[in-house]
Amino acid sequence: MSHFSLALYQPDIPQNTGTILRMAACMGLHVHIIEPCGFALNDRTLRRAGMDYLERASFTKHLSWRHFLDQIREDRHRLLLATTKAEQTFYDIQYQEGDILLFGRESVGVPDDVHDTADERITIPMQAGERSLNLAISTAMITTEAMRQLRAFPT
Repeated sequence: MSHFSLALYQPDIPQNTGTILRMAACMGLHVHIIEPCGFALNDRTLRRAGMDYLERASFTKHLSWRHFLDQIREDRHRLLLATTKAEQTFYDIQYQEGDILLFGRESVGVPDDVHDTADERITIPMQAGERSLNLAISTAMITTEAMRQLRAFPT
């Protein structure tokens, strides 16, 4: 049972999703994939990035944002959105058991209604003038901090 989970909002790039699923398999985390994706989940590039780890990855496909939101609200999970439009840094928040860390599309992030729905918004500080980090990189950075705080690394 993972201490928290990850959610990918309509991911565009299969290589990033495959890399995130591989990390999740290695760390014992569950991933929610919110469709529609910019690729088929059986895409060859997804399999290449995830390698044989995809067989061991724990993930759920959600047909829409509404479907995902209804499920997590029913289960009373706190939703933390990683965004460049936040003041609170990813290392200043106190992660909690059951949190879901939400990451937006590589191309455009998330729409305003998704942004507004998040319980908390967190950001990774960057040099002035830089737009964003790669999705798999930012997911790994924030996941590592959450795992550190919750002492959730596999033993």
